[in-house]
Amino acid sequence: MIALACAPANAGIAGVAETYGVDVTDGGAVAALAKEWNADLVVIGPEQPLVAGAADAVRAIGIPCFGPSAAAARIEGSKAFAKDVMAAAGVPTAVAEIVDNPARLDAALTHFGPTWVVKDDGLAAGKGVVVTTDRAVARAHAMTLLDHGHPVLLESFLDGPEVSLFCLVDGSTVVPLLPAQDFKRVGVGDSGPNTGGMGAYCPLPWAPPDLVDTIVSTCVQPVVDELARRDTPFTGLLYAGLALTSTGPQVIEFNCRFGDPETQAVLALLRTPPAGVFHAAATGTLASLPPLDWAEGYAVTVVIAAEGYPGRPRTGDVVTGAEAEGVLHAGTRRREDGAVVSTGGRVLSVVGTGPTLTDARTDAYRRVEGVHLTGSHHRTDIALRAANGEIDVP
Repeated sequence: MIALACAPANAGIAGVAETYGVDVTDGGAVAALAKEWNADLVVIGPEQPLVAGAADAVRAIGIPCFGPSAAAARIEGSKAFAKDVMAAAGVPTAVAEIVDNPARLDAALTHFGPTWVVKDDGLAAGKGVVVTTDRAVARAHAMTLLDHGHPVLLESFLDGPEVSLFCLVDGSTVVPLLPAQDFKRVGVGDSGPNTGGMGAYCPLPWAPPDLVDTIVSTCVQPVVDELARRDTPFTGLLYAGLALTSTGPQVIEFNCRFGDPETQAVLALLRTPPAGVFHAAATGTLASLPPLDWAEGYAVTVVIAAEGYPGRPRTGDVVTGAEAEGVLHAGTRRREDGAVVSTGGRVLSVVGTGPTLTDARTDAYRRVEGVHLTGSHHRTDIALRAANGEIDVP
């Protein structure tokens, strides 16, 4: 019998796990809970506890942990560190410049454009990036970051369709999952500001057949090898966000964990029980696993967001339809009267599947219609261009 503990929790996972109010950025508290449970495996999901060293604390007491050390998690925690690793590993990526002083900003901005990419060097939950053709907007975002003490990363703009590839890593072996594509802008037609993600789909019907092998060999494996060379081996989930340019895949960013909304679509098609796969990654035995088993067809995720998101979201509203099949919880909690209420910006992810991408879209949006949250919004065009055959690879 498998028992599951979760800290913290939303209204969805609380229905299948024992929940605890542990501060997950406190490695000692996480390790203590794992020891109390005599856990066989600890899976650390968010980037904050990974960067804070929660995985180190768990491994220090002898319990297998799926998640990188604090040193390896810097691949997401510091974009400057990630750029340094990629340069050493020979990984193709955008030209970049770090600015930590407002006096240097204007000169640095002249090195980029006509499209500016301005990023927070640290963790920003997917919302610290501005991509704009307006230099004034780029400068204003950079100044806001600098005014709050955050170094700024300026990058050259990578044109071409974007791809997300999750890879299981055990320090040396890399096992890729299905490639996906997500939608960062809040509005239909990729309009409005960036978010943590408004939807995703997988696999990619327009992708070259050798795409995954190419990304692993040119981007992911070299970074894994470089981290191992630095005595900071990566164990857990390494995410590569890439642009498919005319010269091939180039890395936009690496993350040190699963990220939604792509995860919901990818795992919807995974038939292999994930717990065993995570345990293999945590114990250095990925190379001995049989190939992963995938369902045929496609999966589409549509995020239902609260009013105000990606700004300050409205919270505390009752959500109906949240218990339906294919509806996954994010920013929710259950009140004492049993009602599910919103607690954050991205409230739910709704997943549909089908033999074709069009069928998966239809299934997802049918499920969306069964959910009600006052003032909520969602994109209506997730995977639409791909389903219509409108995406071209340079």
